[in-house]
Amino acid sequence: MYSESFQKSLTVVEAAREKNIALEPERMTEKQRKQLLAEYHPDYKKDEFAQLKIGVNKGDTVPLELAQLLQAHSRISPKEVDLSVPYYDTDVLVIGGGGAGAAAAIEANRAGAKVMIVTKLRLGDSNTIMAEGGIQAADKPKDSPVFHFLDAFGGGHFAAKRELLSKLVCDGPEAIKWLSDLGVEFDKESDGTMITTHGGGTSRKRMHSAKDYTGAEIMRTLRDEVINQSIPVVEFTSAIELILDHKGNAAGAVLMNMETQKLTVARAKTVIIATGGAGRMHYQGFPTSNHYGATADGLVLGYRVGARLLYAENLQYHPTGAAFPEQIFGALVTEKVRSLGAKLVNAKGEVFTHPLETRDVAAAAIIRECSTRKNGVNTGNGQGVWLDTPMIEIIGGEGTIEKRIPATMRMFQKQGIDIRKEPILVYPTLHYQNGGLDIDENGMTTNVKNLFVAGEAAGGIHGKNRLMGNSLLDIIVFGRNAGINAAAVAKETSLGKLTLEHIEKFENEIKSAKIETKMVSPKLLPNYTKQNI
Repeated sequence: MYSESFQKSLTVVEAAREKNIALEPERMTEKQRKQLLAEYHPDYKKDEFAQLKIGVNKGDTVPLELAQLLQAHSRISPKEVDLSVPYYDTDVLVIGGGGAGAAAAIEANRAGAKVMIVTKLRLGDSNTIMAEGGIQAADKPKDSPVFHFLDAFGGGHFAAKRELLSKLVCDGPEAIKWLSDLGVEFDKESDGTMITTHGGGTSRKRMHSAKDYTGAEIMRTLRDEVINQSIPVVEFTSAIELILDHKGNAAGAVLMNMETQKLTVARAKTVIIATGGAGRMHYQGFPTSNHYGATADGLVLGYRVGARLLYAENLQYHPTGAAFPEQIFGALVTEKVRSLGAKLVNAKGEVFTHPLETRDVAAAAIIRECSTRKNGVNTGNGQGVWLDTPMIEIIGGEGTIEKRIPATMRMFQKQGIDIRKEPILVYPTLHYQNGGLDIDENGMTTNVKNLFVAGEAAGGIHGKNRLMGNSLLDIIVFGRNAGINAAAVAKETSLGKLTLEHIEKFENEIKSAKIETKMVSPKLLPNYTKQNI
């Protein structure tokens, strides 16, 4: 299975394991982190970004691939759509069927609003279900939201909107209780105390988990609750354009059946965008840990009606995506593996960074090791470094891996690799959209009324880097928040005349800026068919 050089490196790593377990690598200074990021993190590659020529963020830079979508033509002409007789009529329209969308719909429904979810795949098909490691919340005696805030604010390079981050950490303990009451089976001690662990960049053990399928367990529970509350869900149907009323407020969406391409109109007093991330855009050619539908749809929908973007140039590349074998290239290897004791080791058997540096720093360190330092392992399909998983069993005892990270163990078992006995190869994978639509504390976009955003499509909560476990917390805190506030606003809203005039206005901007493109957006799904170049 392994080449001669590959096997030689593996032998070196195994020989150095006992020494490396006892090794306590120093954390980098802030100056060292900044220099490392500037030289090696993908977000700092200027030639991979473009300046927007139109829209509310004109002049800002975003990834090349995103710029193309944000400045593309609409999929429809206003003449194609009859807005006078909506097919669906609701108070709160939730676009997206992941964790944030489900949490929003549950709370809006509980608040007495008429709610509908529309999702381009199935309810639950989302990045939520693929989240493994855990969900942060400061609910232990020696912890507090203050410590959680400081960890996350620093980890996000002090760029988070303070009011949003404050809400995230202060509502965290209640979010855990809410999930637990709904039926989420968190890991617990024999006396019922929740087991918590460290994550990268955390000063306290506040990571709650359900083994290493925490997101799947949370999504299972939320999906059941949506069904139990009889909330209507329209599956395999995409929102391809938002609808405004004559006052400029969000008032629904144009929907497209993914199979027949039939268009329908959903009228709503408030709209919640919960469309998730952008990993399937494969920025800079990176593999991704994201689900099939993560193509930045919410950013496109919001931007076209004038919603401002915040930190759209910042992406998170998870440091430990699977680098070998090719069949699982890019698949997430949860940070929990490192929190349990596994260390990052180069081809020479050297531990080259602290295992729990923040994700952006760890990713940049791996890229440096594989490029400038030439200490990566040739996988036959690229480069990688070792994540020495057998350390976990030595530190925690036999059976720890199967008990704490069974999904990771089984993923590699299917490829003939027993992570209890041999290390695995990893390399950064495109993981999370740090930036998104700019929202206020109530979850509404800052410059389009009645348009709310929750989850990965929102920007500003995490700043310019996100700590492990804060995304699952984000979808619950801000999903619930958006649902509650959207329901309240809907009760006070009288809809005006529906319009799609923004499409023609945006088209005129494209022409005025002399942007030549045949592209239409939102993208909806990635294209993996072979193309003639």
